[in-house]
Amino acid sequence: MEGVTSLDDLPLRTNLQGLTPYGAPQLHVPVALNVNENTHAIPDAVVRDILAGLADAIRSVNRYPDREFTALREALAQYLGHGLAAENIWAANGSNEVLQQVLQAFGGPGRSLLGFAPTYSMYSILASGTDTTWIPGARDADYELSPATAVREIARTSPDIVFLCSPNNPTGTPLSLETIAAVYDATDGIVVVDEAYAEFAPVGTPSALTLLPGRERLLVSRTMSKAFAFAGARVGYLAADPAVTDALRLVRLPYHLSALTQAAANAALAHSAEMLAMVDDIRAQRDRLVVELARLGYAPHQSWSNFVLFGGVADPQETFTALLAEGILIRDVGIPGHLRVTAGTEKETSLFLDALARLGRPDRSGQTETARAE
Repeated sequence: MEGVTSLDDLPLRTNLQGLTPYGAPQLHVPVALNVNENTHAIPDAVVRDILAGLADAIRSVNRYPDREFTALREALAQYLGHGLAAENIWAANGSNEVLQQVLQAFGGPGRSLLGFAPTYSMYSILASGTDTTWIPGARDADYELSPATAVREIARTSPDIVFLCSPNNPTGTPLSLETIAAVYDATDGIVVVDEAYAEFAPVGTPSALTLLPGRERLLVSRTMSKAFAFAGARVGYLAADPAVTDALRLVRLPYHLSALTQAAANAALAHSAEMLAMVDDIRAQRDRLVVELARLGYAPHQSWSNFVLFGGVADPQETFTALLAEGILIRDVGIPGHLRVTAGTEKETSLFLDALARLGRPDRSGQTETARAE
């Protein structure tokens, strides 16, 4: 095609024109705390079993994989518990693909998706990709979402699908089961609870999985990227009524989960206790971040995830750049006066906090003490 030099020269769908691809910075730095990865290494014993599973799978890689990924669905059902069976489980290449398939099946032209901003930025991008209208709903103070506010937004917008991020990304805000139940009762559409960070909630916190019985339009999405330190393997999944998994079969590509992906995930799930042992340490570093950021004069928000959003940042881009100069990468999520940092290992957390302390303490005027002194 002659004369094509940019996206503007291509006959893109109207709703994709002018958009830019999603992507957080992928920089090679000593301390990367920007995309909420689990920065802990997978235990050696688990690595060995994953390698053994991959070696076994590679012997038959000349054949297509199990299209129904039966063993993986059974393993995920066992991991989740709550009386779930394989027919309740769906999986794909990361929870983003799971959510995309949900929108392919239940969204599309003439249909709408309601989320509560600020929330996970991929929701609106997935909506655009499936030609589903994205509706950013309002939240309460401190990024909370009460049943009353959620129901009011549903009444105002009449969405076909509602995405609830629990806990919310990028704020870390927990979401009550009461709000989820109220949302479900207020709409006749699909309700998705994205529990990507559920394992980092306080021990004993009930999951939205407890709400599934009798709610055939409720879907609970999870991922192995975070708690299982499996971001590079790309395994996401959801639990729902079996009719929902049937609906997702209508839009999935044939053999969408490779034999190698299935083998790696099955091996990791067989070691779920070892894989989740690092979660307690991540919670401890997250809580340490909240305490230390407040001590440094910032305003950290409550978080039930593996990251902390903190306010009181006079110039987020300047602080981001100064930390990057010291080899520490965090995230500017576009909320004025805020930055977000992943809870890493104890060493990574210390390096971040020490570097931030060297930048100076913020004061009420928006300057730092060191900057004001200069």
